[in-house]
Amino acid sequence: MSIDTDKRDAERTAAVRPTEDKIARQGRLPRWSTPGALAAAAVVVGGLLAATGAFSVGLFVFLTVVLFAVGLYALSRVVEGARKATDRVVTIVVTSAFLLALIPLISVIWTVLSNGIARFDVEFFNSSMRGIVGEGGGAYHAIAGTLVITALAAAMSIPIGLLTAVYLVEYGAGSRLARAITFFVDVMTGIPSIVAGLFAYALFALFAGPGVRLGFAGAVALSVLMIPVVVRATEEMLKIVPNELREAAFALGVPKWRTILKVVIPTSVAGIASGITLAIARVIGETAPLLIAVGITTGLNFNPFDGRQATLPVFAYYSYAAPGVPRDPYIDRAWTAALVLIVIVMVLNLAARLIARLFAPKTR
Repeated sequence: MSIDTDKRDAERTAAVRPTEDKIARQGRLPRWSTPGALAAAAVVVGGLLAATGAFSVGLFVFLTVVLFAVGLYALSRVVEGARKATDRVVTIVVTSAFLLALIPLISVIWTVLSNGIARFDVEFFNSSMRGIVGEGGGAYHAIAGTLVITALAAAMSIPIGLLTAVYLVEYGAGSRLARAITFFVDVMTGIPSIVAGLFAYALFALFAGPGVRLGFAGAVALSVLMIPVVVRATEEMLKIVPNELREAAFALGVPKWRTILKVVIPTSVAGIASGITLAIARVIGETAPLLIAVGITTGLNFNPFDGRQATLPVFAYYSYAAPGVPRDPYIDRAWTAALVLIVIVMVLNLAARLIARLFAPKTR
């Protein structure tokens, strides 16, 4: 039996060796071939566009990428073979798509940063607009209002979203009620933000009369937008918890509610916390619902149940859409408010990543 096994191994090795020899004999392009082909394509396209007088940055980049892909594919096919050439072309396409997706992001960040950095000073963060006409003033009242309203919205949305997701996954899986809840959550995920603002305004107008503007109404509007995001994020995290963990707890006689509290949620807490943080970042920059339900004021108001409150999105909108005289100070404050919003959202996203890393289940 040992002799037959050795014979089969020898035959298999002899059959594989020609393929290996063929691969070894195949040439390889040098490392500088990719940047060299890109530079050559840029020179050729740039020269042709300059000669025709139709030079533009967008056309130059597009034609350079096309010529680079075609040229590198042809060269790689001759030297390395069709398989490696196809791999190089796919790499070029994926990399180009990634860089194309980065262009709007970089453009937005650069535009907001270059226009908003002028008023990114101490006065902007410790002054309100009460009594300010023209230069000076700040958005302290708007920053405070944004934080208060967003905190209220999170306090309402997180418990409702968590408990709803726990019911959908742990208790009502497959039931008619669970399917109906899932359907309505999907619908709520896609509703326009202005609809949430109109709903909150109509709700509070029933009790306080027409024209009511309250910070709490804005929090309710934001919670309508935030709840479906929390439900979806939590539901997906709970679904990936292995059923073996639940069954092991049940086998030890642990009640279901305690299994959820002590096993399921701690296992998925990193993803849940990350999803909640991203949900907060998603609603903190909403303008339309706050414009309808909260309004704007020039002074500081920490009480969400007493009158209007200023928020950063609405502050930026009014500063840009209805500036005073002179116009430039209002435009500068609008850009700086937008920059502060971007910084807050960036901090929340970094916090989500940090929370996910800290609370991730330990594998060792």
